[in-house]
Amino acid sequence: MKSPMIKLQRTAMQGFTLVELMVVVAVIAIIASIAYPSYQDSVLKTNRTEGKAFLSEAAARQEKFFVQNNTYTASVAALGFSSANSPTSKYTLAISNVSGTTYTLTATPARTDSKCGNLTLDQAGVRGKSGSGSVNDCW
Repeated sequence: MKSPMIKLQRTAMQGFTLVELMVVVAVIAIIASIAYPSYQDSVLKTNRTEGKAFLSEAAARQEKFFVQNNTYTASVAALGFSSANSPTSKYTLAISNVSGTTYTLTATPARTDSKCGNLTLDQAGVRGKSGSGSVNDCW
């Protein structure tokens, strides 16, 4: 009697080696370390747009108040805002240096913004910032 010949098939191994997996993880980490700061900067820039719009709206309401009362107000409520916060609460409005003919509006960000910090706008339309960036970058 002959013994039946058993055929062993060799199957190819499939999968990744640990080295290949670690290379992929390293590449993803490098890409993320470059992309994340850029993303953060874009988010802050978008938030600044809300702050600038909020200041412009407050300035328009200040001028309307001046036309009706012949003076500026230091009260956010007198301008018709329900609160000192912007619509999505990314900025808080403060009014300072108020006299019969002057005012300064300040929008303080809820999130730290070292580049622009607080945005300001006065009765003459002069724009300002408290951060390290230039006024042109912030406005």
